[in-house]
Amino acid sequence: MKVNIIAIGKIKNKSPEQSIIDEYIKRCGWKVKITELEEKKNLPVDELKAHEGRLLLSKVSNNSKIIVLDERGKNLSSPELADMFKKWQLSGASEVAILIGGANGHSDEVRAKADLLLSFGKLTMPHKLIRAVLCEQVYRVESILNNHPYHKV
Repeated sequence: MKVNIIAIGKIKNKSPEQSIIDEYIKRCGWKVKITELEEKKNLPVDELKAHEGRLLLSKVSNNSKIIVLDERGKNLSSPELADMFKKWQLSGASEVAILIGGANGHSDEVRAKADLLLSFGKLTMPHKLIRAVLCEQVYRVESILNNHPYHKV
């Protein structure tokens, strides 16, 4: 499985979050790629969300399943998320794109393209931190599907 995390904004190379991200990507048996996109803060909110949405969707491969991180999404357990990945793999999907929007969230267009709207709960987290949490969850999902002991029930 290929996982392409596509996010608005950049993380500094030597940040603590980047170290965590690098560690989980290194551990993961799947090919995980992170694509960081520019932020344009001088637009009205609706225009900014639309602009960011177009940027995010332009980086998604045609055959990808799309997960959109969104506060209105489903709050799944790690095994439930692993089941979703397994279902997609069994149906022939080989790539998942995970979209992280800007500070104002996603446009309706991005939400409409999602195969899964996913929430990590009601807490608000900085985008740098959510990327680290997301990379850990991608590794956890891969370990669950490969019966690796990392995920303990």
